[in-house]
Amino acid sequence: MKIALAALVLSLSASAAFAQNVKITPIGTHPGELCANDRAIVFEDPTGVRFLYDPGPSVTGGDDARLGTIHMVLLSHMHGDHVGNLKLKAPGAGTCANSERVPAPNSTTAEVAAAKNAALVMTRAISGFVVTKVQNIRGDGKQIGFCPQTNGVTSVPVATVCRSQTDLGGVFIAKAPNASQGVEITIVYASHVNDAPPALLSQAEQDLLKANGAVLEYGPPTGFVVKFTNGLTAYLTGDTAIHSEMKTVINEFYKPNLVVLNLGPNPGIFQTGAYAMNELVRPASVILTHPNEPVTEGGKPRPSSRTAALMKQLKSTPHLAISGRTMEFDGKGKCVAGC
Repeated sequence: MKIALAALVLSLSASAAFAQNVKITPIGTHPGELCANDRAIVFEDPTGVRFLYDPGPSVTGGDDARLGTIHMVLLSHMHGDHVGNLKLKAPGAGTCANSERVPAPNSTTAEVAAAKNAALVMTRAISGFVVTKVQNIRGDGKQIGFCPQTNGVTSVPVATVCRSQTDLGGVFIAKAPNASQGVEITIVYASHVNDAPPALLSQAEQDLLKANGAVLEYGPPTGFVVKFTNGLTAYLTGDTAIHSEMKTVINEFYKPNLVVLNLGPNPGIFQTGAYAMNELVRPASVILTHPNEPVTEGGKPRPSSRTAALMKQLKSTPHLAISGRTMEFDGKGKCVAGC
């Protein structure tokens, strides 16, 4: 009987610890794979706060059944493959190298925010763009204001779509009902550009830009540092080249133990990512996403991929953002389930 009681206590203790993990679920184009156009990731805090990071073209829109409850939408910058000027036709449509997408004239970011009544956590310049698209979707003419706060904290779910009043360095805190602590989201620097896709601009704006050979920038591109209630601190890089603040601000001040690292050829992270992670940020774990190449086949890394080559260079424990696979991380940045 004593043995049975001890086993029960151990089981309950394990269940309690298990419940304190942060759940991270990539939403990609092909189930069980990491594919070229994969961007979106859903995070769930142990208190139940859930948010979507960079919807992009790997969701089917606001009605994507894979999303579930979404309290907040985070958007790092305005490139089409992040704000979502295209959306996935259906999970598994097309190939892993080139998923089948269709136009999203109001952006997948706005579609998800409108469907989920989510808080928009991004710079004010970017959210100013997104709210106009939400208004287009709803067609009710209602203005979208800043998220309500009590003592600097927003309770989620919010009643309707709202905007975080944040810019670089700003902190947005979202707290679930009856929770003693909230999820803290800080907007941080990224070394990239932030021009909007022409297809999401008015025709008059498109014509003006084309006549001048110009692009329309929406303030600085960004990343995020997210402090979860179990102690996990995650650095979501956004699209960025290597930069000095990875050491002086991200590592030395925020001290993240998990990094979600965007790849892709433009910022050069395939060349500099190993140094950035090994010497500057130094997290316990790294989740690789945004690869711009088909990384896996049958859920296993393709040895010839650039992503597989980068994984071998990392001192941190690498994890691939496999679509539909929920990973669970403890407060120290260690993946303890779904790894």
